[in-house]
Order: sequence, then structure tokens, then C-alpha cells
Amino acid sequence: MTSGVADEAVEVVDPDGRVERLVTRAEMRAGNLRHRSTYIVVRDDVGRVLVHQRADWKDIWPSRWDVAFGGICGVGEDWLTAAARELAEEAGLEGELVDLGPVRFENDRTRCVGRVFVTVATATPTFPDGEVVDHRWVAPDELATWAATHELCDDSAAVVLPLLHDLVGRAAPAGR
Repeated sequence: MTSGVADEAVEVVDPDGRVERLVTRAEMRAGNLRHRSTYIVVRDDVGRVLVHQRADWKDIWPSRWDVAFGGICGVGEDWLTAAARELAEEAGLEGELVDLGPVRFENDRTRCVGRVFVTVATATPTFPDGEVVDHRWVAPDELATWAATHELCDDSAAVVLPLLHDLVGRAAPAGR
């Protein structure tokens, strides 16, 4: 984690997402403090899911595969704004974000209160911030097999994959 990122302010929240105090990102990671995060699933117009491999310099789960883009919400940032920002930064995409609802995740590496969104890609992803080193589109009927054969980020595997399994076979979200 670069010093600029490590010094970013992060909201520490209670289990319901209410802000308790501000700390640096480095303090949040070191203390495994609960924070707010977004998860954005990107699908194409035939329902495939855009999966990606994280860069090896990421501060949590480097080089692992993920089924959702996203990250830590900025101080005072609402869920939708945070999700749109993360999607643009990580995948170079914009689009209608459909809110699939709240999630919570806690383990010995991270603790977060989050929201999951889904969008349909209307452009080619570009990965402008360098956080993504590989990607592929996975068909709905291949998602379970793909997930079982790749090392995934713990939080996405626990909270996003179950929602994706509910989406498998459904039409793409409205707004396409």
C-alpha cells in the first residue's frame, strides 16, 4: 500500500453502518476495523459475469480473482456514488447501477458493511488504475465451476457469489 493510500481517511462503522470515527486506511487494515465497502458485479447483455484478477500490490488478497469490482467508500460518500466511482476507477465503466442490497462480512483480514450492485457493461472495460491484471467473461452456467477452480477474495466469495447464483439464468438488469 502506497503511503498516500495508507494515509487516506476511512470511516470506522458499527455493524449497522453508522460512523463511529475516522482513522487512516493503514490503521483500519492493521486493526481490522469495520468499514463500508461496495461490490459491483458487471454483466454483459447475455448475462456473462466479468471476473478479474487483482494486482499483486493490493493491500488485501493480492493476485486473487474477484467476481465484483469495488472498494472502500470515501468519507461521507453515499453508496451509489462510491459504487459508480469504484466502477469507473477499476474497470473504466459507467452505467446504471442496480442495488441488490446490503451485505456484511467479517473474518481475520477484514470486516465490512457493504452494498452489492449490478450493472450491464455497454462499453469495453479498460482497467485504468492498474488494480486489475487479468480478466475474462464467465457464462452463467460456468460460474460455479470457475469459482471452484480459482482462488477468490474471501468477501466476494462469501457475500457476492450467493447473490450471483440467484442471478444466474435471469435476464440482464433493466436499463440496458
